[in-house]
Amino acid sequence: MNSTENATSRRTFLQNVVGVLAGVTLAKGQAEAAVPEATNAGLELPLGVCAAYEKAPLLKSLGYSFIEESVGRFLIPEAGDGQYEKNRSALKTEGLPVRSYIYFFPGTLKSVGPTLHHEAILQRADLALKRAKECGSKNIVFGSGGSRAIPDGFDRATAKAQHIALCQKMAPLAEKHGITLAVEPLNRGETNFINSLAEGVEIIQAVNNPWFRLQCDIYHMLKEDEKPEEIIKYAPFIVHCHIAEKESRTAPGVKGDDFRPYFRALKKIKYQGGLSLECNWTDFDNEIKRGISVVKQQLAEV
Repeated sequence: MNSTENATSRRTFLQNVVGVLAGVTLAKGQAEAAVPEATNAGLELPLGVCAAYEKAPLLKSLGYSFIEESVGRFLIPEAGDGQYEKNRSALKTEGLPVRSYIYFFPGTLKSVGPTLHHEAILQRADLALKRAKECGSKNIVFGSGGSRAIPDGFDRATAKAQHIALCQKMAPLAEKHGITLAVEPLNRGETNFINSLAEGVEIIQAVNNPWFRLQCDIYHMLKEDEKPEEIIKYAPFIVHCHIAEKESRTAPGVKGDDFRPYFRALKKIKYQGGLSLECNWTDFDNEIKRGISVVKQQLAEV
């Protein structure tokens, strides 16, 4: 082979190598370009419904991950200890977890005001937390808006101090039983104290116990015109979420509310807690079926 043929051969070889490398680089670039689509896929969360445990078979069949029961119906029923044992038995039979509980204590037990019922509240809390642990649950939502409503004319600073004092005694009970208490800000149509995530966090920081955290209820946030950015701001405190449509607390899909801005905020903070539909129902069986479909669709689109 002469020098001219050698040069031609080398050029051909180098061209082939460059072509191969270009192809590899292009394929790599295409593969890398596909990665953001996977990482930007929608948010997946355990979905539940605030409902009586008798609805467990239906909820399981629809793909819900858990149910959220009532303290007064499931853990401390009016029918007594025998009913509680029946509830535990149903839980074992059905196998759908009770992740959380609402209706912690009634409005007749006052945490603020001129007449306090702190000891009765603490006794109820201790029993509820103990039984929640027995049932394998994660948290109890601490709403109880009637209990914490500040009476007309009563000093707000005094009421706040009373509530914090109660919570400082309650948090160690949560720690003892390994169940998180989730403070729930409620809209001003339901109570006049702790109406925003910021106000909830103020109480949580005063208590300063890791078993005393924050409930994020998108329905109440909508009613109070709280922006999704508040979720990002208070991300370290949030352990549980509720959802319903703004106007009449209907289930997702009834009025057509768009929750995606709030879901994007939850995704940004890498939230992985539960999300429960806590709604006013007119046709429970159909509305929970549509509800899970709508929520999953909107979660997938963030």
